[in-house]
Amino acid sequence: MPGSILGTSVVRVEDPALLTGAGTYVDTMLPEGTAHLVFVRSPYAHAKVLTVDVSDAAQAPGVLGVFTAQTLGLPPFHGFAALNKDVPRPPLASGVVQFVGDPVVAVVANTRVEALDAAELVAIDYEPIPAAVDMEYALTSHAPQLYEGVTRNIAAGYRDPADDDVLGDAEVIVRGRFENQRVAVVPMEGNAILVLPNAPASDRPWTVYISTQMPHAVADLLAGVFGIEASSIRVVAPHVGGAFGGKAGIVAEHAVAFALAGRLARPIKWVESRSENMVAMPQGRGQVQYAELGLRRDGTFVGLRCRMVGDGGAYGGFGGGLVLGPTRTMAQGVYRIPKVSYSAVAAFTNTSPVGAFRGAGRPEAAAFLERIIDMAADELDIDPVEIRRRNLIPADAFPVTTQVGTTYDSGDYQGALDKLLAVVDYPELRREQTRRREHGEVIQLGIGVSTYVEITAGGGQNEYSRVEVHPDGSATIDVGTSAHGQGHATSFAMIVADRLGIPLEQIKFRQSDTAIIPRGGGTGGSRSLQIGGSAVAGAAELVLDAAKKLAAHHLEAAEDDIVVAATGGLEVAGVPSAHLSWTQLADIAAQQDRSLFATFDFQQESATFPFGAHLSVVEVDTDTGKVTPIRHVAVDDCGRIVNPLIVNGQQHGGITQGIAQALWEEAVYDPDGNPLTATLAEYAMPSAAELPSFEIFNTETPTPYNELGAKGIGESGTIGSMPAVQNAVVDALSYLGVRHIDMPCTPERVWRAIASADVPSKQQDWAEPGDVFAILPIRGASSSSDAEAVDI
Repeated sequence: MPGSILGTSVVRVEDPALLTGAGTYVDTMLPEGTAHLVFVRSPYAHAKVLTVDVSDAAQAPGVLGVFTAQTLGLPPFHGFAALNKDVPRPPLASGVVQFVGDPVVAVVANTRVEALDAAELVAIDYEPIPAAVDMEYALTSHAPQLYEGVTRNIAAGYRDPADDDVLGDAEVIVRGRFENQRVAVVPMEGNAILVLPNAPASDRPWTVYISTQMPHAVADLLAGVFGIEASSIRVVAPHVGGAFGGKAGIVAEHAVAFALAGRLARPIKWVESRSENMVAMPQGRGQVQYAELGLRRDGTFVGLRCRMVGDGGAYGGFGGGLVLGPTRTMAQGVYRIPKVSYSAVAAFTNTSPVGAFRGAGRPEAAAFLERIIDMAADELDIDPVEIRRRNLIPADAFPVTTQVGTTYDSGDYQGALDKLLAVVDYPELRREQTRRREHGEVIQLGIGVSTYVEITAGGGQNEYSRVEVHPDGSATIDVGTSAHGQGHATSFAMIVADRLGIPLEQIKFRQSDTAIIPRGGGTGGSRSLQIGGSAVAGAAELVLDAAKKLAAHHLEAAEDDIVVAATGGLEVAGVPSAHLSWTQLADIAAQQDRSLFATFDFQQESATFPFGAHLSVVEVDTDTGKVTPIRHVAVDDCGRIVNPLIVNGQQHGGITQGIAQALWEEAVYDPDGNPLTATLAEYAMPSAAELPSFEIFNTETPTPYNELGAKGIGESGTIGSMPAVQNAVVDALSYLGVRHIDMPCTPERVWRAIASADVPSKQQDWAEPGDVFAILPIRGASSSSDAEAVDI
């Protein structure tokens, strides 16, 4: 609207503290008497624990205690959502270790150095046993079994009764097996927790400072593990150095720290090292995807059959369930596909537990769908853009329910694709590609396209907010979301400034403290602006309504004639002299023994569905296999945009992580379960130097589900970019007969694909998945996994 601050680029108000080193993190906090916790971790992926000798460690200087599963006595638990309710995780391994990095012994000392030195003195005798490392192998009848009573390491799964029928009308069937590899989350700050028992300045017995996305969930989960009331635990998240889904819920180490703070009656602090982070923090992705797309010869889609395998890792991290939930939810993408069959299974393996990573199941859906569509375009000799255009859901179809039961709120998929093509000269890119091929140049050009849709705010559709105007005319916002870098303080202040006319610099923001914020869903699933922002808008509107009543009575005017003044405060419409500042309004309220504040809980009717179109251009050195991304263009639609600067920042971050997975990043294990990428020397994290400048654009298709019209944007860039880049790499080599290259498209994989490109069989990448799908229950016939419903 004219004159509104909404829709303008406002510089983030939270950045100065972060950029000048004034931020507060768990690691910078050191209350008097703090003791330090370190863990002795398993060097084996699968082994029996025969003996544990802690006697020397217990006598080491500064040591306050050394604890095993037996001496700590904590029950096993599920740290977020249960992939398999029958297999909770013990906080310290007992009897058997299930992955390299599994904590076995906890050491507490006066200093971290003393704790580390003592940990070296712990003697553990292991008996290695065979490991099940590969998810597909783990599901076979001859693989080692991780847990008694769990058939073939099946953590959870189901099959679709439709199955082959969905391809019955096809004139052409294109098949592909795709690996969506494991990736490490690698936030700047790893997991960290500081537990204060009987904090003197708190009315609650426990205070927990923790690097988390969800403070209220932490309180609830800790309360559940220890059998106490959540209201007895104050949880505070100070500044959080990134999370990306990896800091949802609690992990085993959090429970141990909480227990030891009570046992030793002093503050306990644990801060994850980078090497610990690379093996112990839940990792993301981890799927093997079998997709079959049925088409008519004109490129029209007639059916899609999916059989998916997800890796849950040890103890069935909830991320293993994403293949059962969000990946299925988004399996149809932006396309008209008359029939869809989707079956999925999640496996226990002797690897780090699997959790969420930016997109959490949705990038995996876009990746397989966009790859099989590009393979179909190649099979039918149809341009990749054109085959998509022929099958897009039209703009006049919304709301539309897909074959898997997902109802999209609003969209204009053709509009996003058209805008993408309008800002790139697609025909010229193809001409340059043809020129290089005809001249036999070493450096070939690849062009990849993806069109995608994702679900946001799919879980946790309620949020709390409180807005108060103070006697000095300033305002404070309280909200139940919990930022870990997204820019909440700026966006929410913009909403209050828009509603009340109070300048941004006079608006304070509070979050992430359960003693101040009574309830909240935290962050996950790109929910913050649409859910939290709508809660803030609702509270601000209630404050405005109350202020209008005061102003109308004081100014002897009709309430409907009171408006927000351009100079701040309220005035009578058309009579600027009849004006009251917010300071005056607060004084009038105080004279009536009232305060200008309101609370509001917003509940959204349903999830929202952002969408977009991406184009990637890469160069591939056919001598070495090296891939260089040289251009990336994104058109993303997240509904109504409140702050373009923040939206563009989220696009940049998401695109970077999508490109990184497509080209470089992978968590790798050897056949015995030893991690081969346990440091940043081996794990290929890109820097800005490896990336091109991004060309960022937006369309705006509002959702009807909230007043702001906003959808999520935090994960869209990853979902759109990953398949576009992978498609570009394959496209560069398609003229040689290369049909598919799994991610990451490393120089070795690309070089090997070029070397074997003359293999005649066009279906060389296809083999039927294992027989495990035949023994899965029909979907809906048995109780589902809690992890199926997770959206984070």
